[in-house]
Amino acid sequence: MTLLRRIDHWLFKGVSVLAQLFLIGAVAAGFWQVVARFVLSSPLDWSEVLTRALLIWAVLLGVALAFRHGAMLGVEILRSVLRGGQRRMLEWLVALVCSGFLGFLAWIGGQMTWRVRFQTVPSLDISISWIYLAIPVGATLAAVAVLLRVTTASEAEPVPLDGQG
Repeated sequence: MTLLRRIDHWLFKGVSVLAQLFLIGAVAAGFWQVVARFVLSSPLDWSEVLTRALLIWAVLLGVALAFRHGAMLGVEILRSVLRGGQRRMLEWLVALVCSGFLGFLAWIGGQMTWRVRFQTVPSLDISISWIYLAIPVGATLAAVAVLLRVTTASEAEPVPLDGQG
């Protein structure tokens, strides 16, 4: 199990770094767009599309991180009533439903990515499939995160759902 924990740690540390880099890139591109438009009076045609693409990637990678930390929709009323094995069965049921949905999302996202592979983003001159690829990658990572969360639930700290973080 230590190998699985190491893979889990490094995989989601890498996902976190990528999500943060994409978010920083989106902020930088958006800031440069404002500078170019209002200070230099020369609006850019590529920065808005790049900002949007980087935000899409950051959000979908962030969803995987949120699932890994247990910040998903909870069945708290039912969970608080159940104890022991019944609570564990509920956690597995929720994890299987979430993983099934995320797997379906990854499959559909993969088909969409394949379907648009010949379309390009005019202002960036890249295939739009690079942007659509965020859907199957993010959904697959989120499904893996859900399954890792439920398999290592005994050591995992619950995430407070009161907004206090």
